[in-house]
Amino acid sequence: MKKNKISKEWINKQHRDIYVRKSKQEGFRSRSVYKLQEINDKHRILKNGFTVIDLGAAPGGWSQFVLKKFRNCKLLSIDLKKMEPIGNSYQILGDFKKDSSKEKIINYFKEKVDLVMSDMAVNTTGNKNLDSVVTGELCLEALRFSQDQLKQSGFFVSKIFMGSTFKEIVDEAKLIFKEINIYKPPSSRKESKECFIICKKLR
Repeated sequence: MKKNKISKEWINKQHRDIYVRKSKQEGFRSRSVYKLQEINDKHRILKNGFTVIDLGAAPGGWSQFVLKKFRNCKLLSIDLKKMEPIGNSYQILGDFKKDSSKEKIINYFKEKVDLVMSDMAVNTTGNKNLDSVVTGELCLEALRFSQDQLKQSGFFVSKIFMGSTFKEIVDEAKLIFKEINIYKPPSSRKESKECFIICKKLR
């Protein structure tokens, strides 16, 4: 009964959400596309011709945004979940942390990339502290992955939750990148603890 009540509340919230409605009207697969748009408006992480890796990309809203709004970008999306094709992007069904996936990524680009982006989060358990810790671990994995994949002038963007792993993530990011910013996009739900870490220029 409790699960059904939560599901109904979530459905009602989705119907009221202007970003959900807007994403459907504009043909995007998720409301999260507006978070990326706002991040880019403020921090200028995307340009025409960029090479981009989208980690945990499903359902594909962020990849859609890049290919729709910027010309001549070379984009690779990877997720454990299968996605519908998105333009001329290259998709990998798999775990970005595995050597086999890293090898496919290296073979595809043949060079370091301009941007590694991640909107990954674990499926919520109802335990916000646990969800924050596990999502924090994903962010750390993505951060370390980006260190190997990015050009010296590259960007790393990832979802991060305010919680026990927040300081650890920021401290490690400062060892890898010269510029670190924390930003909560206006389209992020007010009740959510999520924000995004934006890192620029490898040390």
